Amino acid sequence: MPDPDAEEVAKTPLRDLNIDARDIPEPLRFAVRDPYETARMTSCNAIVADIAVLDQVLGADYDIAATDADGKKGLPDVNMGKLGQSVVGSIIPFRGIVREVSGAADSERLLRAAYTAGMARRSFLKGLGMGRGCKYPARPKPE
Repeated sequence: MPDPDAEEVAKTPLRDLNIDARDIPEPLRFAVRDPYETARMTSCNAIVADIAVLDQVLGADYDIAATDADGKKGLPDVNMGKLGQSVVGSIIPFRGIVREVSGAADSERLLRAAYTAGMARRSFLKGLGMGRGCKYPARPKPE
């Protein structure tokens, strides 16, 4: 899921009470319904187009992950948005129970499952492109 910005941090209590739930983006809804659909994948360009739509929602894929100063791929730095969200979320007593009762926890689980389906779809499309002999970005980026 995308890293929270200042607006997302401020919305944390509303999300915990399920007042301002996040919508699942349409490309992820499609991925949930049919992550391995190939009927529309008639060319490498079609694969690239679907991957690009998923990249807009999911962010960069692992094959283009950021590298450190030594050129090595590594873990991302501490995210200040997630830290802020944790601090703001700690204000609500019994937050876990509140989230379950309000339905916010179910909404969050559905959203996380949709992001997982989107990542699975993007990986599947890159494997499909590789199997068809497509060039990057319709396949994993070569080292």
